[in-house]
Amino acid sequence: MQKTHLDPQIAAADDGVYQLTLAPPIDGFEDFISAWVVTGTPSFVVDVGPGSTADQLLRALEVLGIARLDYLLLTHIHLDHAGAAGVISRRFPEARVVCHAKGIPHLVDPTQLWEGSRKVLGPVADGYGPLDPIPAERFIAAQEFRSAGIAALPTPGHAVHHVSFLTDRGLFAGEACGVRYQLGERREYLRPATPPRFFLDVALASVDALIKQAPSRMMIGHYGMVEDGLELLKRHREQLLFWESWLARMAGRHPAGALLEVCAQGLLAEDPCLADFSAFSESAQGRERYFLKNSINGFLGWIENSE
Repeated sequence: MQKTHLDPQIAAADDGVYQLTLAPPIDGFEDFISAWVVTGTPSFVVDVGPGSTADQLLRALEVLGIARLDYLLLTHIHLDHAGAAGVISRRFPEARVVCHAKGIPHLVDPTQLWEGSRKVLGPVADGYGPLDPIPAERFIAAQEFRSAGIAALPTPGHAVHHVSFLTDRGLFAGEACGVRYQLGERREYLRPATPPRFFLDVALASVDALIKQAPSRMMIGHYGMVEDGLELLKRHREQLLFWESWLARMAGRHPAGALLEVCAQGLLAEDPCLADFSAFSESAQGRERYFLKNSINGFLGWIENSE
């Protein structure tokens, strides 16, 4: 039977942790967004995905037999991580929504967040879909959140309001460790998630804070679960420093209009963490080129401001 866009894609760990793959109606985004469901006490979802995939998430929760959630934990409020929060919070009225205090006003009234996202992302934002507002009383600021077995760790870098969640099931890192794909048994693709406005010193401090936690299992937004999170964080840190050095040499050598494409092609050729780019499908390569340039833009802005 052919799958529909509402069919849940569920992968289970061995201790009540489930990865949900949410597929917005955008070519190349079929295996891009991870949401996480954790059963037990407390029960929670980490990152609910975009608004356009809310029905997929609800179907998955139904398949898993989950009738109650204690928390919706949001690593950050970008559309692909928090866009469905309004819909899901209505379905689970007992669940408290946890995110950085700076993100709460934008989810209570998402008008500015939606308009800004459409301006930056264009058709990608339309594919993610708009956000529904959430009443202010449903929120707990991550800085004030206390729950047995869950610690909210501020990890700005990808976004100033980014939070990671350290639990007894593993570290839910959102995009604090960049974007990582396992492409076959021995092939891995790792890309920084460093959109403008980006501050390398802040990002490195966040990575160092997570390294101190020495995580083993780590769950990430894009994409999946790794069993040696500490090593991934170390590789991500090395890649950030490589990009800074490489892009600093390139800045000023090419006309502004050509610099972004030159840098994208150069990094694909010279960054070993990007070497398996060709293992993606053609449509996924298009997605990655888009976000690669977005990440390069963030670094170039940092370099320009540092100078």
